Amino acid sequence: MTRPTSAVVVSDGRGLRQRVPDDRASRRRTLAWAFYDWANSAFATVVIAGFFPVFFSQFWARDLPAAQSTQWLGYTSSAASLILVLCAPILGALGDQLGAKKRFLLGFSLLGVLATAALYWLGAGQWQAALLLYLAGLLGFFGGNIFNDALITDVAPPERYERASSLAYALGYLGGGLLFAACVLAVLMPERFGFADEGEVVRAAFLAVALWWTLFALPLALLVPETRRTLRRPLGEAISRAFQELAGTFRQVRALPNTFLFLLAYWFYIDGVDTIMFMAVKFGLDLGFESSSLMVALLITQFVGFPAALLFGRLGTRFGPKPAILGAIGVYVLVVLAATQMTRVEHFYALAASIGLVQGGIQALSRSLFASLIPVGQTAELFGFYNMVGKFAAVLGPFLVGSAAALAGDPRLSLLPILLLFAIGGALLWRVDVGGGKEAAMGWQPRR
Repeated sequence: MTRPTSAVVVSDGRGLRQRVPDDRASRRRTLAWAFYDWANSAFATVVIAGFFPVFFSQFWARDLPAAQSTQWLGYTSSAASLILVLCAPILGALGDQLGAKKRFLLGFSLLGVLATAALYWLGAGQWQAALLLYLAGLLGFFGGNIFNDALITDVAPPERYERASSLAYALGYLGGGLLFAACVLAVLMPERFGFADEGEVVRAAFLAVALWWTLFALPLALLVPETRRTLRRPLGEAISRAFQELAGTFRQVRALPNTFLFLLAYWFYIDGVDTIMFMAVKFGLDLGFESSSLMVALLITQFVGFPAALLFGRLGTRFGPKPAILGAIGVYVLVVLAATQMTRVEHFYALAASIGLVQGGIQALSRSLFASLIPVGQTAELFGFYNMVGKFAAVLGPFLVGSAAALAGDPRLSLLPILLLFAIGGALLWRVDVGGGKEAAMGWQPRR
């Protein structure tokens, strides 16, 4: 005997109706959606954080001076961020206009998969081609995330946003960590895995990421539905309307004060989170730790992050996402203070474990909290702004850390300016009225 299906049906007044069934099928769809984080996190861990920077310097750009190869790698990463900042809002608006969030997601995923796989065939010295493919891979990864974030409202009812988002981040940590661990083992013992040397392993790792990303994106492609507009528009009209609505979205965010305040708070505290994430390996190198130790620390963060993200989902459901995020910010403050006293690699491992405890949780609950503060029917458009804010935030923190390192002359003191980002972000988040923000978002009607 099948159980009756309950559902949440919402209309945004513009021809869009959303039906999120609250039954076993809904949970299967949520799991299928969450597995996309398992799929694409392999790119984040194996390619971005793990092998590409090292292989680029030692193989593709081995004839370039070290400073020049680092410069070009930095330029490529900045270019990807800038392109995303400029395009994310309009892409999100277009996804809403066409009712095509999933199609956009799969299109960006295909771009990332093909670019990552193509790295396998590049030979020594082809650093320009490697950077172009890396740029395409970054755009596929970050572009897909815009629409994956937005799909949370299509697969889960509002009361399950926290658990759904945390499940996705937890699976991302576990999946990315498992593939990265396998690749690290193969690098350490290439002959046991049938490879001639470490370089052959790294090239094969890029192919493995592409296959992993493709395979585990299939559940989302096959099982996740998407709310479609009943008012269908031709592509040209949809693009025109998307640009028209972009300016309106700026006004809309300002007209929802708690949503705007949250985005401002997110801008500051996620800048601190991302800066620690991106600068941790450089921080360890500056302290004289071996690169192998840094790989171990990265794995610690991944595998601690898996259960911790699930725990944060439960905390967010029980106490609300805002208190849990504030608690995570407090842990980051303690991490920064502890880093000033670091002298041994064991301290660095403890730092990695502490970051793993809160990194996935703060990202997951930020996504779910923002989803509850925006009107139904504009999720891709507004998550475009959300991702744009996150990318803008990647500018200030590294600049502060670099300036502090130059002034202090001690890498252990370089992270101290991040305390200011956490303090401002936490203070602004404290002022967000979550209940009032949810009511305003539910009752918001667009100007005719």
